[in-house]
Amino acid sequence: MHLAKLVIKNFRKLAHAELTFQPGLNVLVGGNNVGKTAIVDALRALLAGHDEPYPRLVEDDVHRPHGGIPSGDIVFEYVFRGLSLDDEADFLAALVPGDSGALEAQVTIRYSEPDKAGRLRAKRWCGEHEDVGLTADMIENLRGVYLPPLRDASQGLKPGRTSQLARLLQLLADEVGIEGINKVLKELDGELKKHLPIVHTHDAITTRHETMLGPQLAQLLEIGLSASDFRSLKARLSLQVDAFDIEQNGLGFNNLIYMAVVLSELAKNPESCYRGLIVEEPEAHLHPQLQAVLLQYLESIKAVEGEKPVQLFVTSHSPNFASIANLDSLVCLIDTGTSVETFFPRNVAFKKGKREKLERYLDVTRAELFFARRVIFVEGAAELMMVSALAKRIGYDLRQHGVSLISVEGLNFDSFLPLFGDKALKIPVAVLTDADPVAPKPVSKADDVAGSDMPSVDVAGDAEGDADDDDEDDAEPIYPEPGDTIMVSANTSKMKSCEDTHVKVFHGLKTFEYDLALEAVNRVAMLTALKELHPKIAKSLTATVDAQTDDAAKARALFRGMFERPKNNVQKGSFAQSLAQVISDTEVEFKVPHYIECAIQHVCQSTGKKA
Repeated sequence: MHLAKLVIKNFRKLAHAELTFQPGLNVLVGGNNVGKTAIVDALRALLAGHDEPYPRLVEDDVHRPHGGIPSGDIVFEYVFRGLSLDDEADFLAALVPGDSGALEAQVTIRYSEPDKAGRLRAKRWCGEHEDVGLTADMIENLRGVYLPPLRDASQGLKPGRTSQLARLLQLLADEVGIEGINKVLKELDGELKKHLPIVHTHDAITTRHETMLGPQLAQLLEIGLSASDFRSLKARLSLQVDAFDIEQNGLGFNNLIYMAVVLSELAKNPESCYRGLIVEEPEAHLHPQLQAVLLQYLESIKAVEGEKPVQLFVTSHSPNFASIANLDSLVCLIDTGTSVETFFPRNVAFKKGKREKLERYLDVTRAELFFARRVIFVEGAAELMMVSALAKRIGYDLRQHGVSLISVEGLNFDSFLPLFGDKALKIPVAVLTDADPVAPKPVSKADDVAGSDMPSVDVAGDAEGDADDDDEDDAEPIYPEPGDTIMVSANTSKMKSCEDTHVKVFHGLKTFEYDLALEAVNRVAMLTALKELHPKIAKSLTATVDAQTDDAAKARALFRGMFERPKNNVQKGSFAQSLAQVISDTEVEFKVPHYIECAIQHVCQSTGKKA
């Protein structure tokens, strides 16, 4: 039995959110103030109650629409699937037929009718009819534990009658074990009382006490073990770590220990039909390696004999979690500017091999895309170094606009783009890629006759973009002039076919560096940057460029003189870093290519102003 669906209506930033969960691990990712805690509180509204009170909601928790005032009720709807026959019996009144034909348990909570203090009253019911109340037995069968952010796990591990350690010990103890412990404790207590230090201490206290109060008022005093039976022992047991008390251990490791105790107690508890663990920011106090270890463990949790399955809900700001987590476990929240929407990568239909490629590429840096509000994808290090500097040249600070600049290290855009667009993450996305133009293939007479009725397309390759890459690699490079009509590469054409309202693809005439070099003022800055890296090459190349007659010829000479040399080509990443430093000086003239300016304006559009 697991929570498969949660619908949230009219709650804080969420006007309407429909979330689907899988058994096992679910990782909720998204930027700050996007509604992750609202989802956690919606989960707690049903699953809390064993270890903590249900969250109290007030009038201020009602969703406030843009430009409007809060109104209406807050409603949470929960759908549980995967019920066993025993589960169905326990939740009989909550059962409804699901889309697949199997029975589901449905629970609803509505918050309405504020009291004089502004607190909303909660009404809980199950099934399809509001008059069927949620029974106490059903509530007892829904077991949840919530671990808040910035928690002090050592407090939860301290000895006490209701501590997680005491609960786990109680669950794992049987009658024979309890009797054995009681016997050992009684024998140990008797033996201790025979030792002289304890005897002398007892006599000293008893004598003073009787002298003070007299024989009629004096009480019977004994010195012995405070934990003389199993019940008192479980409330006094504590964990030690490497011979240190738990309070002396680090916060990060204490969090891991506490999670281990909680998960054990949940899995071993036979009393509940459903067990859930809600953890906010598990990465708190953990360095990246431990974050990876923890996530790997959480993903691998499976019920074994003698244990019950535990469903986990984790909210995280950590790109480490997003980069390592299985795509199926991710639940993405995105603020579109007008509303908060949900997205589930598990629902994306990737082309063959693209999902696996994306999972390999999702390192920590690229996993930032799950927290981004706007994204510019670039091919490699050169654009990564330059685009922010170019944006500042036209009055945009990408950081201030919340733009994430992500390199796909080549032409791997098609592994990332399925995550974005009108049917996925609805945020502005710009793809900056090279046109890599190719010369039109000569058409034979036979081809001309066979294809006379076919429309002509301005792309290399067929309509699907599946060009013969070897043919393109062997083709003679061309260097178009401003105003020329070009035939873009099959890959660029394929990327253009992915465009929609949110995703746009931008390219110039040839490549990033060549398009920069088409402007005279840019060539001056580029040669200055080259001089910092390779003074001799810069000197000879300056003369070569000056000898050319027009912008296209000069751009070609500069481009080939750096990146198409017979040997010892200039490294594009190093050159871009040097050029970015040069144009950071506002006194240096530099013109941003039109296609890059359009890309920057597209992703920054919704803010309506420059930084």
